Amino acid sequence: MKESYRSRTAFALAWVWLAFVAFNVWDLIAHYTGKSSLVALAVLGALTALVYAIALRPATVFTEEGLVGRNPFRTTFLPWASIDDVTVSHSINVHHGDERVLRLWTPMSSARERAKAQRRGAPRQQRGRFTTEPTLSRSEQAAVEAFAGKTHADWVGDQIRERAEAARRRDEQAAPARVTWSYDSIAVLVAAIALVVAAIVVA
Repeated sequence: MKESYRSRTAFALAWVWLAFVAFNVWDLIAHYTGKSSLVALAVLGALTALVYAIALRPATVFTEEGLVGRNPFRTTFLPWASIDDVTVSHSINVHHGDERVLRLWTPMSSARERAKAQRRGAPRQQRGRFTTEPTLSRSEQAAVEAFAGKTHADWVGDQIRERAEAARRRDEQAAPARVTWSYDSIAVLVAAIALVVAAIVVA
């Protein structure tokens, strides 16, 4: 079973952009005016290629066999047992064989999100004699404690570390990473470049 982690905000905004582009492409084709319409299509195409590469494609995927890091133009597969360590700063950094590091594009933690997580993890001071906040159930309290002081990136980093340790305990083979190019991103980029070239030629 696969588990995918993305930047929810970037993913949602990317789909809003695609809807905006679809409407504008229809309008430009329906009311085609020559050079100006082609230039507008080229601009939309270039921006859409950028949005696809940095907002829609990046994902961190957990599979039974290992970790899949989908970055804008490359996909890296790491068997769980080949992961040596995981550190989290702004991004999740997965350390593997020969001191190599895979930097995952998602989820990332901003300075604002980290500050918010630290405030959430700090003990609250009760003011007054009466409790005004609702009492949490045991499971809810356990979830709050598990996420206390942690961002989403910290939590995903912990999950990667736990799976890697479990794989090593099972004596799974630490196979090398497999890296492949993202042909879908390359195709979108080539299409955008073709539109730009066409707009320049017509101009």
